[in-house]
Amino acid sequence: MPADPTISLTAHAKVNLALSVGPPLPQGEPHAGMHPVASWMHAIALGDDIEITLDDHHTGDRFDITWADDTPTGKPIDWALDDDLAVRAVRAMRARELLRDHAVRLRVRKRVPAGGGLGGGSGDAGAVLCALAELIERASGEPIRQAALHEIAATLGSDVTFFVDRGAPAGRPRPALVGGLGEIERRLERRSLALTLVCPPFGCPTGAVYRAYDASPGPLRIAVVERASAARPIDLDLLFNDLQAPACLVQPGLEAVLAALADAGVPAMVSGSGSTVLAFGRLPAPASGVLIELGCRLLPTGLV
Repeated sequence: MPADPTISLTAHAKVNLALSVGPPLPQGEPHAGMHPVASWMHAIALGDDIEITLDDHHTGDRFDITWADDTPTGKPIDWALDDDLAVRAVRAMRARELLRDHAVRLRVRKRVPAGGGLGGGSGDAGAVLCALAELIERASGEPIRQAALHEIAATLGSDVTFFVDRGAPAGRPRPALVGGLGEIERRLERRSLALTLVCPPFGCPTGAVYRAYDASPGPLRIAVVERASAARPIDLDLLFNDLQAPACLVQPGLEAVLAALADAGVPAMVSGSGSTVLAFGRLPAPASGVLIELGCRLLPTGLV
């Protein structure tokens, strides 16, 4: 075993620059009720800090998951440790007998807002899977196939597979076109774009947003997503989100956020199932003031 069996990394969040959602799969299908998607996904600079160690001097895995000191959320997490996707990723690796006799120490300092459509938990899980695979390979000399990690990722959540990219540094996946129920169609080149994340003081329950979408589902528009991803430079007019209107039905407060940005002439759209709103570029001071009055937290970031 190498002297330093620890990896420290940033588990980057993601945005859906183009997101098309198809009608739910019919009864009788293996995944009945789930929605096929076509999406252009890209990592952003904002991320959670992770430190993970293979510990052969102790028995039993140890987990330390809190909010970072510089976040306004406060230190304790408000969900059960057993529900945390990073913890579940470790336990899924153990269930596959990939960890053998190694104990794991996992420390996560969270910065990505929860329930905002940015894939914070999924990013943590994907980063943990990739980092553990690297540590196990160092210890044993035996490679772990990306396909095996993708199989595990699929059991944790539809977005987790995007974050499992052994062709990139752990925690910073390459952009991708995603289809089906979260499968990677192909990886794409990294792009540059300044963003401001507008985080309202409320979340959008993903299940409720999809139920609102199901009241009037549209077709899956794969070609439209591909056209958006192919534009050089990025064409903001081609970016879209089929879940924006349903998210606004679930959380009418999103309309005020989008209206404030529109009044300031700032292009914007809801991220994923919400509630985070992506503002493209930096915000003028008057718009920032209005959004802060609405209780929003503003996080400047960009594609990475």
